[in-house]
Amino acid sequence: MDEDFRPNPCSPAHLPTRRQILTSLSALTGSMILSQCASPTVASHPGNGSPARLPKRTVFKGDSKFQRLCQQAARENWAAKPLHERTATVGKALLGTPYGNYTLEIDDRIESPSVNFEQLDCWTFYETSLAMARMVRARPAPWREEDLLTFIEMERYRGGRCDGCYLSRMHHLEEVFYDNERRGLGQNVTRSLGGVPIHRNIREMQSAWKSYRYLRNNPSLIRGIAQVEARVSNLPVSYIPKSKVSHIESRLQDGDVLAIASRDPSGYTSHVGLALRDGATCRFMHATSSTSKGRRVVVDQRISQYLNSGSSHIGLVVFRPRDAPGLA
Repeated sequence: MDEDFRPNPCSPAHLPTRRQILTSLSALTGSMILSQCASPTVASHPGNGSPARLPKRTVFKGDSKFQRLCQQAARENWAAKPLHERTATVGKALLGTPYGNYTLEIDDRIESPSVNFEQLDCWTFYETSLAMARMVRARPAPWREEDLLTFIEMERYRGGRCDGCYLSRMHHLEEVFYDNERRGLGQNVTRSLGGVPIHRNIREMQSAWKSYRYLRNNPSLIRGIAQVEARVSNLPVSYIPKSKVSHIESRLQDGDVLAIASRDPSGYTSHVGLALRDGATCRFMHATSSTSKGRRVVVDQRISQYLNSGSSHIGLVVFRPRDAPGLA
């Protein structure tokens, strides 16, 4: 896939039907993967059945930067902003952060929610920006590392819960968007913006399993990954052709999650970032591995221009997050 992304890398009138589909698909996925991964329990509390958690020094990098962002959020009252503005504000505060790949591959076996402010890839940039934006509204200051990890877990894991197993993490943006929509955490607005259906047989992770630390150390999980990718292949996915994106830029909001649809038949999307309004147009804010752009978080050109700059880009998927229900 281009840029730096690997799998970890709808109109309102259709939403009830989509939710029914997603609820049944989520239940099916849960029953399939549980047989593939017996979750470890916390060694320090034997018998409590809680998911394992790795130590803080492993799961939270860049505490001093987190504290500075918290101070800025309190000083500038980020919590008073609507979510889309909060998310874009956090994203802008992260500009210049160095790019780093595979920052979620932090152990050989135990999966745990994690944050890394020292390095970001395209996925963790949008995810960290959104999680912090939700946190400053939902939790009172002073904010703690555990607060941010809670909102990372809510976004990153199927059903909002990490069970200590690699298979509980959602590795494809298409599943993230559908699972989060099912839980009321946002809406995939791609179809309402002129999106057209696309269907592919997703096999990227099972084919390239040696590229993933957890799969290399636990080959028995490949069967579970194959089941997940079969499920993702059957999700109803749409994208906005890149020739049409310039016409809908005025309808994009700050903080919309923008996923780049790819020509690569092994997956649906190859890169992701955030929308940043610029008058009547919309620019692409993202963590890039491009050396010419400094391998860092940048505000790039208009999203329509970005799409047209790559022959492997075929269009755009747009997800519009919401605050966590009951927490806003």
